[in-house]
Parts: sequence; C-alpha cells; structure tokens
Amino acid sequence: MYSIMSTQLSDILQMSVAERIQLVEDIWDSIAAVPEAIPLTDEERQELDRRLEMYAQNPDEGIPWDELKERVRKSA
Repeated sequence: MYSIMSTQLSDILQMSVAERIQLVEDIWDSIAAVPEAIPLTDEERQELDRRLEMYAQNPDEGIPWDELKERVRKSA
C-alpha cells in the first residue's frame, strides 16, 4: 500500500497513470475495509438489493471484477 499520509498533491500528479490508479485502489481498499463507516440511504440499499436479485437470477452474465480491471488497465 502506498504511504499517502506523507504524499503531497504535487507528488501524486508526478506519478505515472498506473501508479495513480494503484493509489486510488489502495485508498478504495482502505475504505472498503470498514463498510460500516459508510451509511447507505434507503435508495442505495434498494438498488443494491435489486442488483443482487438480478445477479441471483442470471449469475453467468457479466465478467469477474479482476477481468474487468485488467481490460481497463490495458486500455489506459
């Protein structure tokens, strides 16, 4: 994980795109580690429930997250 506490914006902007993407992923992972810290609205909860139901009905649709992430990285 990248040490962001000592990182200034100017340092971040000098990073390559791949390094900045990795930094964003690291930040996101740190947020995702404590999901209870992000309250959901009723609308958001309903949307998540709807998407889970769609997945339950069609689990073979879509692609795995790792594959999507790799496609995005290759196109960047």
